[in-house]
Amino acid sequence: MSVFGQIYAGAYDALYSEKDYDNECDMVEALIGEFGTNKPVRRILDLGCGTGNHAVPLALRGYSVTGVDRSADMLTRARAKAAAARVSSTTDFHQGDLRHLRLAGAPFDAAIMMFAVLDYQTTDDDVKSVLTSVRAHLALGAALVFDVWHGPGVIADKPGARERTVKTQEGRIRRRTTVTLDEAHHLCSVHFNVQHWRSEALVESTQEDHVIRFFFPDEIERFAAATGFQCVALRCFPDWKRGASESDWTVVGVLRAV
Repeated sequence: MSVFGQIYAGAYDALYSEKDYDNECDMVEALIGEFGTNKPVRRILDLGCGTGNHAVPLALRGYSVTGVDRSADMLTRARAKAAAARVSSTTDFHQGDLRHLRLAGAPFDAAIMMFAVLDYQTTDDDVKSVLTSVRAHLALGAALVFDVWHGPGVIADKPGARERTVKTQEGRIRRRTTVTLDEAHHLCSVHFNVQHWRSEALVESTQEDHVIRFFFPDEIERFAAATGFQCVALRCFPDWKRGASESDWTVVGVLRAV
């Protein structure tokens, strides 16, 4: 099955409408400023940029942002948002696999990998390939800000079945989620059933299977050291001003290019 195909991509922004992207962009700027030593920061690489919910606000703040995603349907929406916000001249979007990223141009001053993008790299080789590829695009001292599922929190509070319904101008979107946890391999298989309803009529639906990896702090440090980075921060997410604890389900980390 595809991941973030046309129907899910169309429902994505509605399903995550309560996510505070402006606050996350505040966080990104603060963490890059605190931990990145490559200054000034003008060009940001947005890895797994999705529908542009970080790229466009960052461009509105004056940065030049290059976004990369493997979903053509998500990128179509990102380009439309950039055009509507009149930042097409300072945003650039590319479809591609982060493991094999090859972008022309000077090194980037910083990078972000937000909303569990690294979690979609389910093998050690995939994680190393992504981080090695990212490092090749960054200037010395540049900060990579990312968030991941946090192993201690996931094991302590295991994920279960969920259902979410959101209203839209045309009706409603309903997403049902079931999960299978593989603790031994640090993987969670997530099955999504997404339905788009208009009044009482089901107009379209899709099913997708996403395999998500969760990380423990020692793994992050090991992967960083193996790919030209230093892990310089690991904090709670979204309460990013405090350190990560074993009860936190999601953490935000910063790797510095060395």
